Amino acid sequence: MGLFDRVRRAASDRQERAQHATETRVRTLPDPGEVPTEELPLTPESRKIGEEEREGIDAGLAALAEEGVDVDDLVSVGAGLDRALTGWLADKGEDHDAIVDRYAIGIGEHLHRHTDLAWEVVTDVFGTDLAVAAGDFVVVPSNLVAVRWMRRESGWVPGVVGHIVEVRSR
Repeated sequence: MGLFDRVRRAASDRQERAQHATETRVRTLPDPGEVPTEELPLTPESRKIGEEEREGIDAGLAALAEEGVDVDDLVSVGAGLDRALTGWLADKGEDHDAIVDRYAIGIGEHLHRHTDLAWEVVTDVFGTDLAVAAGDFVVVPSNLVAVRWMRRESGWVPGVVGHIVEVRSR
């Protein structure tokens, strides 16, 4: 096989791999739910939280308080989450989604209390979530917690959330 044949074949192989990678990526995007993807906003849209969301936040904060977690103290939030992860890994007794939700609320409330971010319900191309936001700056606390929970990370809360507080407090 000549040099030009190898170059053409390599280019063709790269193109096929790129096409396959794009197809795979599209198939693995989150399910937008009942709303057709083309109807979801390209930039985040939000609305103020309602009574139901406020009750959920209050219930999450009460559960954290029962665990001895002070949402005004990131070390306390981080230590509580680390304990919850360690306990869950040991016996998987409690529903991990409930733990993630509870600590997401704690982190969101900390950001709400210590920055200009306010609780909102945000919709974007990935769906609708409870978030803290100011203008086009949006933090979805459940994403922060869930991704690190899946990777079994510990010790991250003070640094990551503290950085967001620092950025939004300027």
